Amino acid sequence: MSSLPLLSPADRESLLRLQILARKVVESVHTGMHRSPHKGTSAEFREHRPYVRGDEIRSLDWNLYGKTDRLYVRQYEDETNLRAIILVDQSGSMKYSGTRSQITKHQYAVRLAACLATLLISQQDSVGLALYDAQLREFMAARSHPSHLSTLCAALVKSQPAGNSQLHNVVHQLTPRMPKRGLVFLVSDLFEDSPQLLSSLQHLRRRQCEVVVFQVWDPDELDFPFRRLTQFQSLESANEAHVLDPIAVRRAYLERLAEFRSRLAETFAAEGIDCLECISDQPQAEILANYLVRRGNPGKRRMRGTAR
Repeated sequence: MSSLPLLSPADRESLLRLQILARKVVESVHTGMHRSPHKGTSAEFREHRPYVRGDEIRSLDWNLYGKTDRLYVRQYEDETNLRAIILVDQSGSMKYSGTRSQITKHQYAVRLAACLATLLISQQDSVGLALYDAQLREFMAARSHPSHLSTLCAALVKSQPAGNSQLHNVVHQLTPRMPKRGLVFLVSDLFEDSPQLLSSLQHLRRRQCEVVVFQVWDPDELDFPFRRLTQFQSLESANEAHVLDPIAVRRAYLERLAEFRSRLAETFAAEGIDCLECISDQPQAEILANYLVRRGNPGKRRMRGTAR
């Protein structure tokens, strides 16, 4: 059931704006693309996969259940193209909005996630959603029905960033609910312990999932434009604040930032993970276009998840 009736008038207005924005972005990305949609339903059986909450009951193989006492879903040729999950970071650091961006990193991430969901569902692919900080806060199983988009966007509109990020906890919570050989989108600033982050992504890769990371930055985080004596307050720990001379620490900050970005780039390259850096004043259409280029020529084939 859609969560729309539970939304306040302000939430509904935000949801409408979000869906309109997502559709406009996806339409601009699709301009000039010659993609053939699915036609009809294939009757050719492909494989079984474990049942995930949210799957339709009619797709269960009851004969196999009688033999194994476990629930499996029958998949046919046209149903095995793509099952995607979008993970959106809800940690406190995503609340940041600097001197030049009109929205927070979290608001940017929410809009980008809505655009991704719209793109996938417009291709008749299945997409689910996971909102997390230190724990999994909300999960919606992958579906492809157009009405599912409203449900996903409603959850995104209501989400609020708080606390710290611990992706490794979330991945272990998600594992039983995620299909193998799927496509996982991670939308985050990646501000957490690097070894644990790597371990989380490796765990997904071992499940033969393709992982695509959208790392969200505010412009101020990249060039540190501060000039006057400034108090820097942690957005994840209320008791942590420091008054600093930005000019005195700027060089050290930029050096550590460069090391952090380089380390992530090397890690992702070694694991076969695509990572797109997103700046919160950058149009979502540009981000999606860059992503589709990385995946190949979008005008000749559908977006598919492929285990490497």
